[in-house]
Amino acid sequence: MAGTEKEKVPVLRAQNLGIQFGGLKAVDSFNMEIGESELVGLIGPNGAGKTTVFNLITGVYKPTEGSFYLNGECMNGKKTHQIVQAGIARTFQNIRLFKKMSVIDNVKAAMQQDLTYKLPHAILRTPLYWREEEKLTERARELLDIVHLSGKEDYDAANLPYGQQRRLEIARALATDMKLLLLDEPAAGMNPTETEELLEIINYIRDQFKISVLLIEHDMSLVMKICQRIQVLDFGTTIASGTPEEIANNPKVIEAYLGKEDEEVQANA
Repeated sequence: MAGTEKEKVPVLRAQNLGIQFGGLKAVDSFNMEIGESELVGLIGPNGAGKTTVFNLITGVYKPTEGSFYLNGECMNGKKTHQIVQAGIARTFQNIRLFKKMSVIDNVKAAMQQDLTYKLPHAILRTPLYWREEEKLTERARELLDIVHLSGKEDYDAANLPYGQQRRLEIARALATDMKLLLLDEPAAGMNPTETEELLEIINYIRDQFKISVLLIEHDMSLVMKICQRIQVLDFGTTIASGTPEEIANNPKVIEAYLGKEDEEVQANA
């Protein structure tokens, strides 16, 4: 019976989440739920508080109000590395790769928590060391194939074109075996062909790995194509939430991005 079915716990639940810097509320009473394999967009004008939300969810900032949960477990007070281990990974507006390391070593660096060998094994190059390194290398190659970077394993990360560096960031995030992936403007600086390829990769990752995705993006055509739901922030407060069609026709959203028409007329009078 429907009444006896166990309620599904959302992958992410944010309840009245907020942070204040001095007298400024950067994010105020932020509420959101994301289910398994759901892809949700978080949009808003510059300075709306989107990246601050990401920083709260990943432990960079500690919330001054509210709570957030990953699969029902409260994450408040956990350090960033603990939140990553629990299952939340992210990419950044500004690419943060180990530029002088190879592509494959960038991905393997995110898998270190999976290693069981100790320092002496690494120094002595024991059979256990080689077995585990082989497993990590094989897994890293699989992830690079998913983001269309096969054949680039030995390149220095710095020598990849910009769009490929963005995809490498996603492969490195996948290497943490996350349950929730936060993508902060992944299409920034990409041309239309690269953006379309990125869209296909994100959809594949969500479907193949059953990963939930929260996406910040200024490319509205990408947001409208890929997101199932969209939440809109302005001055740290949610002003709208709904389907892409509902958001595209929401007067508050239009005003937040474009300003009131009558105010513009008065300003130009």
